[in-house]
Amino acid sequence: MSSNSEINFSNYGVYDVNDSLELFLPNTTIKLQRTSDNTFSYFRENSEGEITEKIIPVKSNNIKIELAPIRPLNHPAKRTDNIFLKFDKEIYLSENSAASVFVHCPIEIGIFLIHDSAHDPLDWVTCNPMNSRFGLYGPPDSGTLCKYAQVSLATDYDDSIPYVEGVMKIVIENTLPSGQTVSKVIFPITDNSLYYEDSKTIIDGIKITMKKRAVVNIADVKTVLVDINWIKSPTWEDNTANTSITMGLE
Repeated sequence: MSSNSEINFSNYGVYDVNDSLELFLPNTTIKLQRTSDNTFSYFRENSEGEITEKIIPVKSNNIKIELAPIRPLNHPAKRTDNIFLKFDKEIYLSENSAASVFVHCPIEIGIFLIHDSAHDPLDWVTCNPMNSRFGLYGPPDSGTLCKYAQVSLATDYDDSIPYVEGVMKIVIENTLPSGQTVSKVIFPITDNSLYYEDSKTIIDGIKITMKKRAVVNIADVKTVLVDINWIKSPTWEDNTANTSITMGLE
């Protein structure tokens, strides 16, 4: 495969495939080719050198696919709906105060086959496999398994590495009568939609509310929808039944 500097990467979006199509992502090549009147072939070599090949039967003269960012839950395996974002810098809030920050959040990329109004998941890739790992929140015997990522703060929605990460806005409210430090957040990311424009990605935000429940200080985490006119990605997996998670404050 050619080096990244020699390639113009493909933007997210919908592509019509009449006879052939090549899509290029960092260290990843995707090729679709007509093999007969009623079949197409699909070839993908990912960033780890693995090759995937499929045959796509068709009823029409062409096919339509969508390349779109998806939630980072499939590599190295689909084991959880929760994500554990560890901030590279701690965020301190004084008593009864609030703040909002932008953070980078990892993504994966989905390839969807479009027919009528349906988007069928055809394949997915990650362009950053070395930083795709699991983490455990809580005690070893009863903790919550999560996809884990150490993330940095972003300046705004445009501040991200294409194909590798998107940007999420996090609102933090401290309703406690003392200052609190936030160094991580754990939440079910299947409640957060992704949106794209060209090669950039934005993810629905979250709100963290630090408060007292009985005699324990906790942090409630809830999804906050983004109000933006970017294109919404198709859904790769079902949403979760719960729209919030509660963390303990250390």
